[in-house]
Amino acid sequence: MITTAAILARGLGSRMKRDSEAAGLDAAQRERADAGIKGMIPIDRPFLDYVITALADAGITDVVLVIGPGPSVIRDYFVHEAPPTRVHVRFAVQQEARGTADAVVAAAGEIGARPFLVLNADNYYPTPAIRALAAADTAGVVAFDRDALIADGAIDAERIKQFAVLSVAPDGTLLDIIEKPGDALDVSSDAARWVGMNLWALTPALVDACTRVPLSTRGELELPQAVRLALGEGTVIRVVHSAEPVLDLSHRHDIANVTARLRGVVVHT
Repeated sequence: MITTAAILARGLGSRMKRDSEAAGLDAAQRERADAGIKGMIPIDRPFLDYVITALADAGITDVVLVIGPGPSVIRDYFVHEAPPTRVHVRFAVQQEARGTADAVVAAAGEIGARPFLVLNADNYYPTPAIRALAAADTAGVVAFDRDALIADGAIDAERIKQFAVLSVAPDGTLLDIIEKPGDALDVSSDAARWVGMNLWALTPALVDACTRVPLSTRGELELPQAVRLALGEGTVIRVVHSAEPVLDLSHRHDIANVTARLRGVVVHT
């Protein structure tokens, strides 16, 4: 079983920062949104508290937060203000925001040569999916049902185009991943049934691919591209299917929905 998870919290939060919509945000939420620190947006408690609670509920005991260099509100909060008691929190520094593959390499430098989970700081994932992914010490990914994301997660079809689409083999392993397909793919088609929300179990082979992946057309070192590189070299990646929703905190207008959906969830980090 995998007991370590790396949360990618180094992102710049560009979409959150440039959103003009501010209706319904309180002063604290607006401050964090303006700074693009999505994981620390208060949903009663900072959003990351909910993410870490879900990890702890799934059996994760060690959490590595990937952050940027210099002063960090994330580090200050988890070290001084509210240190977790169910998980051990430590930090990996990604010197530049060069993409998710580069963030994985930074996390692996702290974790070492053993499997670990990787997830976003701005998504709240269902605990059963995390638990199923962590159940084996092998490479894996959670494939979320597109229709469940739209119906239960308040994620519209247009946003699906900005995620990743997974192609799954009959034996339950990953065939391919298409990152941000945009209008090149009909998101209502069978080919777009399974969506990747960046919830992975990584092994040293996948970390190694992250060290070698070239820059994407978006000018970043991207984890999905590293996955495609590893697939081409014969790495087997198991797929865990989930029909539960993921809460996405990418834009300011997501905050109200996420707040409503997490109301009543007990935080216990």
